[in-house]
Amino acid sequence: MRQRIQFSMKVFFRAMLAATLAFSIVGAQEPAPPGPDFSKLARTIVLELATGQFGAAEAQFDAAMSQALPEAKLAQTWGSLVAQFGALKAIHDVRVVPQQKFWVAYVNCQFEKAALDAKIVFTFDAKISGLFFVPPGQAGEAENAPPPEWTAPPYSIANSFRESPITVTDMHWELPGTMTAPAGNGRFPAVVLVAGSGPHDQDETIGPNKPFKDLAWGLASRGIVVLRYTKRTAKYGMKSTNDPNALTVNDEVIDDARSAVAFAAQQKNVDPRRIYLLGHSLGAYLAPRIASGDAEIAGIILMAGNFRPTEQLIVEQVRYLTGRSGAISPEAQKQIDAAEQVQREIENPNLKPGTMIDIFGSQMPSSYWLDLRGYDPGKVAAGLRIPILILQGEKDYQVRVADFEGWKQALAGHSNALFKIYPSLNHLFMVSMAAGEQLSTPSDYKKFGHVSPDVVEDIAAWISSPGPISK
Repeated sequence: MRQRIQFSMKVFFRAMLAATLAFSIVGAQEPAPPGPDFSKLARTIVLELATGQFGAAEAQFDAAMSQALPEAKLAQTWGSLVAQFGALKAIHDVRVVPQQKFWVAYVNCQFEKAALDAKIVFTFDAKISGLFFVPPGQAGEAENAPPPEWTAPPYSIANSFRESPITVTDMHWELPGTMTAPAGNGRFPAVVLVAGSGPHDQDETIGPNKPFKDLAWGLASRGIVVLRYTKRTAKYGMKSTNDPNALTVNDEVIDDARSAVAFAAQQKNVDPRRIYLLGHSLGAYLAPRIASGDAEIAGIILMAGNFRPTEQLIVEQVRYLTGRSGAISPEAQKQIDAAEQVQREIENPNLKPGTMIDIFGSQMPSSYWLDLRGYDPGKVAAGLRIPILILQGEKDYQVRVADFEGWKQALAGHSNALFKIYPSLNHLFMVSMAAGEQLSTPSDYKKFGHVSPDVVEDIAAWISSPGPISK
């Protein structure tokens, strides 16, 4: 029986999400302690945040929380939340549930643009050891509820753009997509969106989130044509290449990205001299390679682009997710061992075409990894003479700040390269719920949000005039 070919980060994400759930330990419920009214305390904390009393709120943190989220960072985190969801309008009910050696209060908050629960973790002596904002219903009663429907980001401007279906064609592969264009006549700059690893749809849908649709509506509202399309691997699966045993990144990403650029250049409302390529994750990693063979690309934008090889990131991510609770369990160690075995096989100098590599139970052909073996993204990027914008979320656990620093070192002294890092954003460039210096986790992707308005504004400003943006 033929094995179904899947693709590394998609497989990894699912495996790690399952692993994270498997490693969660739910302790026995404790009896209610006498004294503290956790419901009242939780409501008070939210009101203090909403009224700017960050010092008063921080005074109730335990030592670890105070170190991780001091008053200034607490103010910054709340400001990012308000920027995305609007001001707090009302507090509805408060639910308190026991969890291991803590009491967890869920304060149902109505913001201008969405409802969220403030999840506040109390120790038995009424100190706060955790503070998160999560979708409503995570106290248990709505675990199986369908994810919220996508809604327009607040920075999109109604009636300022229009959408039309497109088809990106490369040989006999036809990929459905959407062109989001500013209303009115004229020739506008354009950007082609290139998704990360895995068989993504045109919106790069992950859980309830659609980061590419956010970008399309936000950028088109600012006078930029945006093209996005379903990845070949999402539509065609094993038939994404004429020989499934010889799959390469050309088949998965590069050929279709260049075809989308060529399609954009043919549109009457697009200025062919100002076509940009925006890659996310794997799409960002490969953006220099895509641009190096396509003279129609006027500049590239790298969002959370790994600088290091994927196999190194797999091990790093597994170690992070399995080690968050402290001691490594035997099951967690098996996951780490499996990831390290994947890395050894991919990096084996004797790896030959035609063999398969098992990645968490799914098979990938060696041709894919051999194609990437000689690719040095920093060197290729340094050889480009077009503008380059590199963006990174500091809370991103999948692609780290270390990768961002790698790009900076490779492009040091290159006046065509600009860099910006966003302290509170995760891999999707959405506000992370991780506190303090902590990185995000896969649970972030299950929470509905939008790409940060700061990111949209920075990209739009750079495309309109590819030059410095505020640091």
